[in-house]
Amino acid sequence: MKINAYLNFDGQCEEAFKFYEKVLNGKIQFMARFGEMPEGGQMPGSENLIMHVHMTVGDNELMGSDAPPPYFEKAQGMHVSLHVDSAADADRIFAALAEGGKVSAPIGETSWAIRFGMLVDRFGTPWIINFAKPMM
Repeated sequence: MKINAYLNFDGQCEEAFKFYEKVLNGKIQFMARFGEMPEGGQMPGSENLIMHVHMTVGDNELMGSDAPPPYFEKAQGMHVSLHVDSAADADRIFAALAEGGKVSAPIGETSWAIRFGMLVDRFGTPWIINFAKPMM
């Protein structure tokens, strides 16, 4: 079994995923608009919205879509949690995601992490960035 995050957007999916691809050193594997898919005809007015996008980041996957009006709901009660390999990665990724967003916990040291921070990016996606301290 594998668990992946699936993000929903209000018309910003393509822009968000192209940004995430850069920031996370990912690779968009598939992106299709509602108008390109046989099922897309069921959502008139959504032809140019993203029906599905699939991105890989190393061995991980992140997927998403635009929610056709009036189905979009803001993300609540969850965060996409990134466990990075270095303090430099934590600082770089946090700074990029925070630009134009809202920081709820500035990046810094905690009792469990060399770097930890929380934010909601400019697309409305909540993130946790964590570079853990070595376990004893």
